[in-house]
Amino acid sequence: MILFDGVCNLCAGFVRFVIARDAARVFRFVPAQSALGTALLRDLGMSTIDYESNILIEGGRAWFKSEAFIRVAARLRQPWPACRLARLCPRAVRDWLYDRIAANRYAWFGRRDACLLPGPDIAARFLG
Repeated sequence: MILFDGVCNLCAGFVRFVIARDAARVFRFVPAQSALGTALLRDLGMSTIDYESNILIEGGRAWFKSEAFIRVAARLRQPWPACRLARLCPRAVRDWLYDRIAANRYAWFGRRDACLLPGPDIAARFLG
């Protein structure tokens, strides 16, 4: 399950990117602004206002920042599993870059007035 910022254009783009490359349809998506998203953030001990832009919840464990991205990419069709090579770079460096992008995501990519609304072809993959 990917918990994402439903009003962030970059995050919505990431969700569309994953959907298009998730041939096995393993990922489900939860907007952070939904009731389920808010409950998940609280369960993780996180703010419901200031949170990571994307969180992967897999096997009962939450993954954040660059590690979440790498784990998602590893489950997509080729060539995206090669993103696992990013682990050769120290996590502190990867997460620093991730933090810079996340902190500026609204300024650089904009935001929506409402959460991403999935079409009927993918609506079943959204929870919350």
